[in-house]
Amino acid sequence: MTEDATTRPDAVDGGEAPPYKAGFACLIGRPNAGKSTLTNALVGEKVAITSSKPQTTRHTIRGIVNAPASQLILVDTPGLHKPRTLLGERLNDLVRETLLNVDVVGFCLPSDQRIGPGDQYIARELVELRQARRTPVIALATKSDKVDRQRLAEHLIAIDQLGDWAEIVPCSATRGDQVDTVGQVLAKHLPSSPGPLYPDDVLTDEPVTIMIAELVREAALEGVRDELPHSLAVVVEEMIPREDRPEGKPLMDVRVNVFVERSSQKAIVIGRGGSRLRDVGATAREGIEKLLGQRIHLDLHVKVAKDWQRDPKQLQRLGF
Repeated sequence: MTEDATTRPDAVDGGEAPPYKAGFACLIGRPNAGKSTLTNALVGEKVAITSSKPQTTRHTIRGIVNAPASQLILVDTPGLHKPRTLLGERLNDLVRETLLNVDVVGFCLPSDQRIGPGDQYIARELVELRQARRTPVIALATKSDKVDRQRLAEHLIAIDQLGDWAEIVPCSATRGDQVDTVGQVLAKHLPSSPGPLYPDDVLTDEPVTIMIAELVREAALEGVRDELPHSLAVVVEEMIPREDRPEGKPLMDVRVNVFVERSSQKAIVIGRGGSRLRDVGATAREGIEKLLGQRIHLDLHVKVAKDWQRDPKQLQRLGF
C-alpha cells in the first residue's frame, strides 16, 4: 500500500529531510473536465480562464504551487478533442507538445459524467506517452462534489479499469476537497532539484497581455450560446499609462479587440443597445484592475474576422 500523501512526514526523526523537488505537471482531459478550475484552486489565485462552456482554454498557462519541499509548475492546456477546424488541430498539437515536456500528468475525468469516447481517446494517447517517456500519470476524479458516494465509487472503479495509473485521486476544486492532496501527489513524482525554478512570489509566467485577453474572453463567454466559444478570440492592442494623472492615482488605458467570425455573433456579444458589451467590460475591468493593482479605462471593440478558425494567416495574426 502506498503511503498517504497527507500524512507522510517531511523528514524522519533524526534523519535528513527528503530532497527538494521541482518540475512541471500537465493537467489534461476532454473539454470542460475541470482543468482550469483545479489549476486556480491549486495555485490559490485566478491564473486560468474558467467557463461553463467547453474549449475555453487557448493558451498554455502556468500556475506555480510552492511548498516547503517542492515547487509544482502547472501547465493548463486546451482539452484534447477531435478537431473540426485548423484551430482545433493546432490546439491538439499544443497539448501533445506539452505532454512531451512535463514530469507528471494529471488526467482529469469529471465525476458527474460517464467515461466516454473522449476519455478513451485521451487514455490511448497517454499510453503512448508512457511508452515513450515513462511519464507517470495521476488520474483525477474531478467535480466529486457533484455526485453522491455511490456514484463516485462507480466512477473510481471505471477510472481504474480505463488504464494503468500511478495513483487515482478524487477531488473537488470548487469545494476544496482533496486539492492539497492532488498537489502533494503530483509533487511526489517530480524530479529532485537544487531549489525552486521560479521565485517564491511568482504565480505564473504568462504575459500580462495574455491574462488580460483571457479575462475579457471569460467575461464575453458568460451566458452566450454554445457555438460562440469556438468563434471568439481576444487581442490586447495596447496598454498606455494615462498622462497628467494626480500623484498616487495612476490610470491605465487598455484597448482590446474582440474578434468573432460572423456579424450575427457580433450582435450577440454587443447585445441590445450595447448592454451586453457594457456588462462584459464591467466584469473584465474588475478582474484586470485586480491583476494590475491599479485603475484602468477599458476600451472594448468587437470586430468580424470571417472564418478565422480556418484561415492560417488570421490564426497567426490572432496568436495561434
